[in-house]
Amino acid sequence: MKRSQINQIMADAKTFLAEKCWLLPEWATWSKQDWIDHQDICRNVFNHNLGWDITDFGSGNFQERGLFLFTLRNGAPGKQGKPYAEKIMIVREGQETPYHFHWHKMEDIINRGGGILLFNIYKSSKDESFSDEKVSIYIDDCKYTINPGEQIGLKPGQSLTLEQNVYHRFYGAEGTGPVLVGEVSQVNDDSSDNRFYEEIGRFPAIEEDEEPLHYLSCDYEMLMKEMT
Repeated sequence: MKRSQINQIMADAKTFLAEKCWLLPEWATWSKQDWIDHQDICRNVFNHNLGWDITDFGSGNFQERGLFLFTLRNGAPGKQGKPYAEKIMIVREGQETPYHFHWHKMEDIINRGGGILLFNIYKSSKDESFSDEKVSIYIDDCKYTINPGEQIGLKPGQSLTLEQNVYHRFYGAEGTGPVLVGEVSQVNDDSSDNRFYEEIGRFPAIEEDEEPLHYLSCDYEMLMKEMT
């Protein structure tokens, strides 16, 4: 992805979040100098990979297959501290996050406003392929049983609990508008707890055609080197 495209996605996200009255932490819009000036107090932001996260999953087509995320809080995998995480995401109409599951993380996905969020869900078999078993799901803690791969939709205000080893993909319903999506979960580890059904890239390779509007969480390693 080009940095200019990422910057535009960030700008569009800020407009949408403001429309939905969703406020980000103060450090979300810090400049490089702000990070340098506050480096003594912001180590958890770096260590827990908080902040901006934009990916096209290696598709080269963010609108068709991509996701905007912002990690608001998180712990560190396998360490003492927060045992929970929270993200806010934006899913556009028809924009797919491809099939994946988590080995360790259980999560609630919440439609916090906007359009309808659609899912397809499969259990994982022992060899991590799609299972042909029926799937038990919880929407707002009410239990339902669905067929493998069946489409379900979350209206604004509804939430879906996703247990470990359950494949899911999600996308915005056409004609209903973009969706503000929340995630509340156990500690999040995007580097080693995502099992995608296809071989895809979780983080984008970035072509630096302009300066960052704001820093992505995957920029932190570079930023920390400049602080030393």
